[in-house]
Amino acid sequence: MKRRPRRGVPATLAALVLCAAGALAAIVAIQMLLHEDPWISYDRAATALYDTRWSDTSVLVAGIVVAALGLLMVMVAVLPGRPTVLPLRDTGNSGLDSGASRRSLRNTLRAASASVDGVSSTRLRLGRRRVRAAVRTNRVTTAGLDDAVTSAVEHRLDQIGPAIDLTVHTRVSTTRRGR
Repeated sequence: MKRRPRRGVPATLAALVLCAAGALAAIVAIQMLLHEDPWISYDRAATALYDTRWSDTSVLVAGIVVAALGLLMVMVAVLPGRPTVLPLRDTGNSGLDSGASRRSLRNTLRAASASVDGVSSTRLRLGRRRVRAAVRTNRVTTAGLDDAVTSAVEHRLDQIGPAIDLTVHTRVSTTRRGR
């Protein structure tokens, strides 16, 4: 079970561009049917396109831009994104698929690091293969706090049992200065 993210943003952008182009074409067509001055003159547009040569720089630049946008959209559609649900180990060989969302796993690991004595706040980033915890403390000396946070997060990971082995990296900063 590896649910991938939806491609909502690129699809929305493509839909908005196509909707705007269609709306503009409809508005110009209605204006021409009502014998009003259209926003875009058909005669001027046809003349400008007729006078443009294939060897012009503007045609080359427009072609490169359109090709790059098309390639980018194909890559966004084909390449997999970061999984939204991380698979968990099947410890009992029951054949059941189970998973945890990235958000719930991140929140659970953040709570585990915040439960360590001396931690005032935690920022936790969940990558593909590693967990980065940035811990703040009010203590003057931070000796051993990074090991305690790392072991608490690793213990919680062992309880959850993700199918991917995640390594934990902890960085501790203090809000106080030593005297």
